Amino acid sequence: MLQINFPEHNFRIKKEKNKHLIFDESRRLWVTLTPEEWVRQNFLQYLIQVKNYPASLISVEKTIQVGELKKRYDIVVYNQHKPWMIIECKENSVQINTAVIEQVLRYNMALSINYFVVTNGNQSFAYKISDNLFKELSDLPAL
Repeated sequence: MLQINFPEHNFRIKKEKNKHLIFDESRRLWVTLTPEEWVRQNFLQYLIQVKNYPASLISVEKTIQVGELKKRYDIVVYNQHKPWMIIECKENSVQINTAVIEQVLRYNMALSINYFVVTNGNQSFAYKISDNLFKELSDLPAL
């Protein structure tokens, strides 16, 4: 399991029409502040501030084609113009289990990524995929 301490960040939050919104700096837009979005925004800041992944190499909430279905991933980090790592974010109350990992692996059929992370903000797990084998990591790799 990864030990993650989310960095301090001055998130821009506002209330509009009885909904809380948070400004997503990656997408440059206001989005509804759901429990999952809170995890996603904190994990993005961890990638940028702690792991020093360039924000320009991070893609958030994009649609991909998985077989006949259109799906949306949470976060993908690129390296040398190719998808390199996918992060699936869940709200705090969602357990990280086999179903969550299988969801990321389905997305990986379309992306062919070497690393994946699943997190609910409290627990985070990272894996390296090599020769169809999964190796759990204790830290995220340098980009």
